[in-house]
Parts: sequence; C-alpha cells; structure tokens
Amino acid sequence: MALFGSSTRAVPPTSALPAHVAIIMDGNGRWAQKRFLPRVAGHKAGLDAVRAVVRGCAERGIGHLTLFAFSSENWRRPADEVGFLTRLFLSTLDREVDRLHKNSVRFRAIGATEAFGADIHQRLLDAQTLTAGNTGLTLTVAANYGGRWDILQAVEKARLAGHTGTLDEATLAAHLSMADAPEPDLFVRTGGEARISNFLLWQLAYTELYFTDTLWPDFDDAALTEALASYARRERRFGRTSEQLNGAD
Repeated sequence: MALFGSSTRAVPPTSALPAHVAIIMDGNGRWAQKRFLPRVAGHKAGLDAVRAVVRGCAERGIGHLTLFAFSSENWRRPADEVGFLTRLFLSTLDREVDRLHKNSVRFRAIGATEAFGADIHQRLLDAQTLTAGNTGLTLTVAANYGGRWDILQAVEKARLAGHTGTLDEATLAAHLSMADAPEPDLFVRTGGEARISNFLLWQLAYTELYFTDTLWPDFDDAALTEALASYARRERRFGRTSEQLNGAD
C-alpha cells in the first residue's frame, strides 16, 4: 500500500541509501511571511512536506525517519504560536495515526512530552502502543526534545540503574532516547540555517550533514531525492582512510 496516496515514482536501489534520516524542519514561519500570511499558516503548510517525506522514506525502504517537531527552546516563542503548535500537533496526531498504522509505520515520540499536558502525553503513548508491532518505517517525532537534555537524562537513568563511577560510551548510549535505533546516517536541515540546534547531539557524531535553503513547506520528494543523492556521493570513513576502505595496502 502506498503511504498517504499512490505514487508512480520509480524507487531507486537501496545500496546507497541511509538507514536512518533525521530532519530539522525549518522555515515554516518564513514561508508564510513571504506570502504575507501569519506564521501559523506555514506550520499548516509544513504538514504536506511531512507526509511527502514519510511516504518517500517508506517507499524507498529507509528504516528510520526522525523529525524535530518541537525543541525544548521553542517554548521561548510567542505564547500564541506555541499554543497553536501544540493544538496542531494534537489534531495531526489524531488524524494521521490510523493512516500510519494501516501502512505498518511504527510511531515513536522522544522528549519530555509530559510538559505538553496529560492529554497530548497520553495520546502519544496510545499512538506508540497502537503501532508498536509494525515492521515498516519507524517514524520518531522529537517533541520538547533537546540533545543536552537527552544526554543528562541518560546519565541519570544510568545512575538509577546502579552504574557508579565513570560511564563508558556503550553504557551511556544504552540509556539515550533512541537507544534501540541506529544512529542517523543523514541529517537534513531545511530553511538555510547551518547548525544542528541541540538536536541528537550524541547520535550525530558521524552523521553526514546536509543543509538546504529550501523552506520546509517546499521540501517535496524531489528535494528529498537531492538530499539522498548528496548522501550517496559521500565516502563515509569513520576515521579510516580511503585506501583502507578500498582494500588497498
């Protein structure tokens, strides 16, 4: 079943595809302002880009997609915009979760989601329970999330689990929010900014970074194809040399 509608696009081979794509969806407000619309109109328009990217990753066989929906710093925005974002988040979740489930998408949320209130927090838990057994794309939404928070809560979990003294990388990583997922292979940020903004700080250590001026509501399947093509051209050495990767002495 094609996710969120039919598609006639030829799906490329998977040999050069990332297993995990992480995206900061930036530029909704500027997209709206360019059209003399309120900022919230950009957030509504961005939902079409979310659907396009979820569908594109699922059809290509990419196993994990992580979207930065609301950072722990976004609470600093105007109160009316924050309120709109939380209401939009809730209504979108209610509307889309059944569609995700029918297409075997596993939904997850990471972050201190209890800060959104009991209603949203419970619905996020319900969506995760409903889709827990699905075997297709794992869609993770980071909401009220920050990379520094993630590392700190991992240290605290490790302490509560009885670990004392110096923590090694493996022990700390096992307590991070995405401990059961592969680290992202490709990070995408739309909107023209070239920074990672406290997103998956630990997990992005060896991730390929891709920045585009495209504003998030305009990020369609063609834009995703460009990002994946950029990834496919890169040589991932993880500290080794090209000669080592190619089997030369």
